[in-house]
Amino acid sequence: MHMTVDPTISLSDGQTASCIDDHRDRKLMTGIQARDIGAFETLYSSFYRRLSRFVFQVTRQLDMVEDVINETMLVVWEKPETFDYTCKVSTWIFGIAYRKALKVSAKQARSAHAVPIDEFGEELADSKASPARQVEGEDLLSVALESLPQDQRAVIELTFGQGLRYQEIAAILDCPENTVKTRMFHARKKLQTLFRELTPEPAGVDMS
Repeated sequence: MHMTVDPTISLSDGQTASCIDDHRDRKLMTGIQARDIGAFETLYSSFYRRLSRFVFQVTRQLDMVEDVINETMLVVWEKPETFDYTCKVSTWIFGIAYRKALKVSAKQARSAHAVPIDEFGEELADSKASPARQVEGEDLLSVALESLPQDQRAVIELTFGQGLRYQEIAAILDCPENTVKTRMFHARKKLQTLFRELTPEPAGVDMS
């Protein structure tokens, strides 16, 4: 199954992971465990957009998104019995996607020919440019998020993009809830500093 990737689109409140009908997803998982291809296609379509956004925010590589989603959903189809109904279906699937995203990111980092890609799919001409220079023509938030470590970007996205609580985020990232809180604290602090650095002073304003 192939769908057009557009992970930069914001999700409405009704589409965030916090509003997923987990009862429906569990029924679909039961169907998948019974090898119902229709149930798999429905689940795939349901999660595709949210996974696109999440995987992009973790990897910041648009060309990785499709592969990570396909690898994630392949696990869902080939190993559905590993879902034991002790958590939300979304928690299980996002956990798989996170591990897959980290794996492909590590592989990409080892490549001597890796080229940074911005959220619009364009190569960054100079990845070592100063923040003030990079922000020209780019979204301020995108530049700021680019500077965060993957684990902190994941926490930011799962909290604000997907609408999840820390307890579920901890399950997805396979870490203690306090670790999630710590990552959020450091991410917020760094973003605040970067926004101050990247936002130009209004012209004609005397700061003295």
